[in-house]
Amino acid sequence: MIAKIKQLLEEVETLKASNAEELEALRIKYLSKKGAINDLMADFRNVAADQKKEVGMRLNELKTKAQDRINALKEQFGNQDNTACDLDLTRSAYPVQLGTRHPLTIVKNEIIDIFSRLGFSIAEGPEIEDDWHVFSALNFAPEHPARDMQDTFFIEANPDVVLRTHTSSVQSRVMEVSQPPIRIICPGRVYRNEAISYRAHCFFHQVEALYIDKDVSFTDLKQVLLLFAKEMFGADTKIRLRPSYFPFTEPSAEMDISCNICGGKGCPFCKHTGWVEILGCGMVDPNVLELNGIDSKVYSGYALGMGIERITNLKYQVKDLRMFSENDMRFLKEFEAAY
Repeated sequence: MIAKIKQLLEEVETLKASNAEELEALRIKYLSKKGAINDLMADFRNVAADQKKEVGMRLNELKTKAQDRINALKEQFGNQDNTACDLDLTRSAYPVQLGTRHPLTIVKNEIIDIFSRLGFSIAEGPEIEDDWHVFSALNFAPEHPARDMQDTFFIEANPDVVLRTHTSSVQSRVMEVSQPPIRIICPGRVYRNEAISYRAHCFFHQVEALYIDKDVSFTDLKQVLLLFAKEMFGADTKIRLRPSYFPFTEPSAEMDISCNICGGKGCPFCKHTGWVEILGCGMVDPNVLELNGIDSKVYSGYALGMGIERITNLKYQVKDLRMFSENDMRFLKEFEAAY
């Protein structure tokens, strides 16, 4: 028995295999239930009593070394298999180029980040909306021009269903189910029935913000606008507010920034005025608050909205809006390092 154990021990210590199949054959030969080592274990009962201790120790040593040797060879083949798995033989011979974020996504995320740091949370709503949330809840009169077919896409089967023309519809949805304080930002795609050109499109993207609480003033709005302009366009950016009209705000204003291309000196982009319009804003009309179940005698608020394409034009000087939706890889590659 001891001689047989010594013979197997010498064989185990020199085990070699060139592939996984050979290794499995060795494991079966030595360590399986019908293997050589298991046969010796079965014969152990026939060993003389005075030799059982020595034979038992040698058998355990043999089994341990056989398992260690098999595991070592198995680990070697395992590493080779993992290396092989890393090679995708179906992959194209040409390197696959990584994609980039769309410029509108880059700018949208930057706008969201600025307002998030001011305490605004993101709110979203459906693009296919009803007349109430798009117009009526926002103080649009029945005869308002925005309801005309020239501006709005109506669903033919149901004239009360439209493609939203602004993300203000999200504001009305939030107001009707929430009580102040409300501080939200509403990014999303909107649709208008306009001819497609270098400066207009039938769909585009907006970001609107709404803040409602007690004692909210126009001064609060102005400070938020100034901070946003400086964060987005640089610390030297100046703003100015011009009186305007929107059905859902009173008073209303349009905001210009000092042209970031010429620094306010005047250039073709700003039409030599030194200023560029970027957004509309104002204090939420009390009628809008009441229509959405908020007491206008207790609460006040401001709202603002901007086109993401407009902000992207200013930041990256993209002169044709159609570039944003044509998927021209030459154009998109220009934004690889923009995020």
